[in-house]
Amino acid sequence: MSVPRSVALERTLYTLTAPVLAAAPNLFADSPVNTVVQLAGAAGVGGWVLAYKSDEPGAGRKALRWSPLVFAAAVDIAAKNTIGWGPWCLDGLLAAGWAAAGLLVMPFSRHTRRHHRPALATPPPAPQLQPAPEPSPAQPDDGADAFTRQVRWLWEARGLPGRTIVVTATPHEGMPNDLSLLLRSAEPGRPVSGLTDEVVAAVFGVDVTDVRIEEVARQYGREGGPGWKEVHVTPDRNERRHTAPTNHEWWADRIGATGAPVPGSAFVKKVRDQERKVTHYIAQVPDELGEPRVNQHTLAAALKTKYDEGRLFVTVDGSQVLVSLWDSSPLAQVFPATRELLTPDKDGRWVTGYLGNGQPARNRVYTDRGAAHGLFVAPSGGGKTQLMALHIAADALFGAVVMLATEAPDEKTAVLGKHTARYGVGALYMIRLLRVLDALMEIRGEMPWEDGQVHDWDPARPGCPYQMLSAYLDEFLSAARNGEYGAEIMDLAERVSVKGRKYGIGLKVAGQSIYVQDGFTQLLCENLRENCIPVVLKVAPKKVGEMFKALGIPSEYTPDPLPRSFSPAEEGRIERVMRGEPEPPTDSNTGGAGWIVEAKQPDVLRTLYMDFKDGIDDYFPDTIETLTDHEIRELEARDLWFDWTEPPRPGEFGPEPSDDEDDAPKKGGGQRRGGGGKPAARRDAVTSPRQALEAIKNLSGV
Repeated sequence: MSVPRSVALERTLYTLTAPVLAAAPNLFADSPVNTVVQLAGAAGVGGWVLAYKSDEPGAGRKALRWSPLVFAAAVDIAAKNTIGWGPWCLDGLLAAGWAAAGLLVMPFSRHTRRHHRPALATPPPAPQLQPAPEPSPAQPDDGADAFTRQVRWLWEARGLPGRTIVVTATPHEGMPNDLSLLLRSAEPGRPVSGLTDEVVAAVFGVDVTDVRIEEVARQYGREGGPGWKEVHVTPDRNERRHTAPTNHEWWADRIGATGAPVPGSAFVKKVRDQERKVTHYIAQVPDELGEPRVNQHTLAAALKTKYDEGRLFVTVDGSQVLVSLWDSSPLAQVFPATRELLTPDKDGRWVTGYLGNGQPARNRVYTDRGAAHGLFVAPSGGGKTQLMALHIAADALFGAVVMLATEAPDEKTAVLGKHTARYGVGALYMIRLLRVLDALMEIRGEMPWEDGQVHDWDPARPGCPYQMLSAYLDEFLSAARNGEYGAEIMDLAERVSVKGRKYGIGLKVAGQSIYVQDGFTQLLCENLRENCIPVVLKVAPKKVGEMFKALGIPSEYTPDPLPRSFSPAEEGRIERVMRGEPEPPTDSNTGGAGWIVEAKQPDVLRTLYMDFKDGIDDYFPDTIETLTDHEIRELEARDLWFDWTEPPRPGEFGPEPSDDEDDAPKKGGGQRRGGGGKPAARRDAVTSPRQALEAIKNLSGV
């Protein structure tokens, strides 16, 4: 039998080294040979220790590998400590025994190899044929890939859940544990039953939420229907979706899911406006779901804000939804008024303020029906006078004649009065203004235009002989409840609201309520509503529903009340409670905030701000427009154009009672309301059929 060259060389080395081990300690006690042999033996002992502590197999082979070095050191130490060559030449016998052990036992070089070479004369073993696996429903011989075969074995080992077999198994790229299965019933012609998310989750050892079972549609070359199912097992995808979702996934899970803030909606895109500090989310709702349904309270929670912070605004446009999330509430900002913003454009529109979504909120001085009316509703301190000042400036910049009457004196309205053609205080002043408006409708209806014809007022038609007129009635309901003049004030206002627009006369009513029960007639409310863009500011929460119902807003579009403050709550309340400190005062910054009702759905806005302390002259034109000379002459002929601050004139509100009539009505409380009665000196000056009828009524006492 041939011996490898390394083995023969090692055996020769053992034979030559044995005499040295015996002679070196006896002839040269301090020879370096002794030191080298002992160090080698120490290394062998260390190898034994490592082999003993190792968990890997082959510890005995490793110990045998190091034994020649350990035994050589033992022979050297024994020879060094014996006297001479020892009894019976013991040193030589030990060295010879070490060499014999190296010759007889497998040499060191053999033990260093894990795999021994086969003997040259040994024939290779004959291959043994493995028995073919028995065919099973889970392992049909269809040439499937290795991954599908592995899944089939697992599926069969779990008992063919739902009595189904695996047709194909597809791993998901980049997701080691995710896969999709195409299953069919193990019994041809029978539907799949008993296959649930729980059953599949148990097979693969995942959560139920990581399993999704879908129907299989019929495709070309493949069956479908109830006998087939498609299963998606996605633990990795769900984990990633939970920890680092995409915008589409986040919206689908938190916003568009069933029971979520905007159910059925799908994310379209996200836009960040860094300059305005707002983030816009755009979503789409399928047409078959109809108009999007938005729960703003739960939406605010999903966006990690609070509804009453005023940072979240939703705009619905058909099937699209725009969600605007501001870094800080835009309604808490102050938007200074400028002459440019207040100047009406060619369509008569001007900027009243800004909506919650950042859009300019525009009002108008006229519509396609004629002069625009106005309706301003706000409680005390809500910003009504500020809003009225904006409208007066816009009308004046348009070139209109502006008149202002208020029921009670006010510092700001007095300043505004300096920029109007006429300004006064009290119910008496207001009724005289309304009588003038009523008469002007008749006067303007007879004034010919440049073409010689009479037309309804139209700012786009040239040749109009008069200017648009805007009459502002502040605290209107208080005046309408006046015992002497209230009934006629309401009657005249109602009449002007019906016909005034055709003659360029706009009626702007301001007050704290528009309720019918407060004296505001339904007809007046409807006329103003249809011919203006109402603005409602800072309404008490319990009155919001009733207020917008009175404005004709459907209940589904009734907005939620505005918060008491748009400033975020100051942090550290727990610390203040523990220290016994009071809470900081609430910043009441909702003045000028409210709703503008241009369409069927009110939009939240913040009106522009006029600083009365710094003066408001720059907002108004240098020239104050007045009525034409013809209009003034006609009004004077009717005893309507004079100083309206005067006390009631004799006969102005009906015939004067005679001295012998005990039950005659007192001055100012005549029976006739809204007729514009004339004193006796003017009753013969009849210039129209209406005046003739009034004169007959006065004479007959009707």
